[in-house]
Amino acid sequence: MTVRQLMGLPLLALLLTGCGIRATEVPTDFGPAPSRVRCTLTEPDVSTQAARGVPVQVFLLCGSSLVTVDRAVQVPDGTADAQRRVIVAQGLLDQLAESPSSGEQEAGYTTDVRGGMSVSGPRGRDPKDALRLSSPPADLTSYALGQIVCTFSDSAAAEGDGSVILGGPDNTPLRRYECTDDVRSDPGTKAPPSSEVTGG
Repeated sequence: MTVRQLMGLPLLALLLTGCGIRATEVPTDFGPAPSRVRCTLTEPDVSTQAARGVPVQVFLLCGSSLVTVDRAVQVPDGTADAQRRVIVAQGLLDQLAESPSSGEQEAGYTTDVRGGMSVSGPRGRDPKDALRLSSPPADLTSYALGQIVCTFSDSAAAEGDGSVILGGPDNTPLRRYECTDDVRSDPGTKAPPSSEVTGG
């Protein structure tokens, strides 16, 4: 390269700069990794669920709605149907009271059902499908009652039509509850519709 050519290089660089051509850097920061989609979980391992007991579904809260998640309850082989209903109902109640897993919490799942609640079968003149909670249903929050009613209605704890007869530990009349679309979509303002049970 001649001396004249070398002297022309600064002028060429100046001309390129004047034309708006500048060195650019390729961006490498694309922001944080996408977070888990709200109210969406990865598919559970059904075989693992079955190994832990009878596969069931319970309703947890996510946002303002009730959403099902997979669980399992232990039911001894050979259990009579009447006792099986109570065992399943207690297992469901225990699952509702447990804190959601870390993955479920990341996806926005919560529960309003508190631990320590128990369930028993009918007594005296109660209908054979009645379930009595250790806490009166009227004392539960609308969220907790919606979770319990919808979870029971979708299980062996319910009657054939999906309704659930619930009562408390006292002599307050039993009531038949239903899980409706309104309850599932907005349990905070839509209580499960119910009617008093008049006959045994």
